[in-house]
Amino acid sequence: MQPLMGNWTQVTHFSLGAYSDLGHLRGLYFLLTLLAYILIVGSNLLLIAQIVLNRTLHQPMYILLCSLFVNELYGSSALFPFLLFQILQDQHIVSYALCYLQIFCIYLYSCVEIFTLAAMSYDRYLAICWPLQYHRLMSHKQVALLLVFTWLIPTAAIAVVVWLSAVLPLCGNFIDKVYCGNYAIVKLSCFPTRISNIYGLFYLVLSMICPVF
Repeated sequence: MQPLMGNWTQVTHFSLGAYSDLGHLRGLYFLLTLLAYILIVGSNLLLIAQIVLNRTLHQPMYILLCSLFVNELYGSSALFPFLLFQILQDQHIVSYALCYLQIFCIYLYSCVEIFTLAAMSYDRYLAICWPLQYHRLMSHKQVALLLVFTWLIPTAAIAVVVWLSAVLPLCGNFIDKVYCGNYAIVKLSCFPTRISNIYGLFYLVLSMICPVF
């Protein structure tokens, strides 16, 4: 970090403090994490291929499931390669830009997951309560609009979350986690974070409460 005026610092990287000294267990942790990642990628690719290649599965619920599996690939790829790299390192640091990129990817994954599950619940509601009008209400066009909604709205909302954190002047660069978290960085701010906190509540309502309704 490069000092600026007062207690501000020009943060160029973050230190991750939740990694303990793995010692001889480093190889074991690396292998278990790698196996988990391979299992996640392999199973989701298999399910996606099954839906894409089988024309009888080109139905609204399976299309939404395919989006869910794609999101699983996206989210796991945002976290597991990073963990694998950090396990092998003696010093656990991450660059400023990569940290915020990881925050964006992980938050987007979690938000898209919730929105997709909400869309799947809506699909089942129509199938059960409106069976005669189901195919009209859940046409391929409507499914496409749902998919756009489940990806674009979270992307826009989380871009604002990351931007509000990125413009904060920081008084430190230590994060007590194994990966980058937005709130952990906000706590390092030298200035009051009222705007970030207010928008965080808005994001919580958008990502959790709205899908429930």
